[in-house]
Amino acid sequence: MKDRWRGRRAGLALVAAFVTAAVAATVSGTGDRRTVVVTDPDGTVLARVPLAIDGGFELRYRNSLYGTLAKERFVVMDEGSFRLEALAAEQLAVLEEYYAVNAAPQRGAHDWWTAPPVYELELDELRVAATDLGQRTLLIRGQPSLDLWRLVEDAAPTITISIEES
Repeated sequence: MKDRWRGRRAGLALVAAFVTAAVAATVSGTGDRRTVVVTDPDGTVLARVPLAIDGGFELRYRNSLYGTLAKERFVVMDEGSFRLEALAAEQLAVLEEYYAVNAAPQRGAHDWWTAPPVYELELDELRVAATDLGQRTLLIRGQPSLDLWRLVEDAAPTITISIEES
């Protein structure tokens, strides 16, 4: 009877190892892993950050008019472009007066106000200023935050964000 139980344990361990290997192969071996690429105006790569499985990323920054934090949430499309999906802000006025939103802002996670943008915006790349004042930061689930403003000089703060297949 003991030998029979040992055989089941070995069988379960073998099945678990197989499932783990299959999941790892699916995630890393398909070749369709996407990466957010940050470049300077000359095209020099400043950073590459793998996207999470959900294919989304956020750009957080300090709004220069209100002085509070805001976020723009993007989702990557099948063809590698990305779409602005949602706007969020610590202060309601940022969404009501600074952005054009499609619906009344609602309280979301961590007491941030959220709303969908009024315009559909789909991009292949996004050029933004990564200044010390705005402290623009790239946020991707499962990755450490990336302070984009620390990657560039104040005299030339422009960066470009795009998606790369890896």
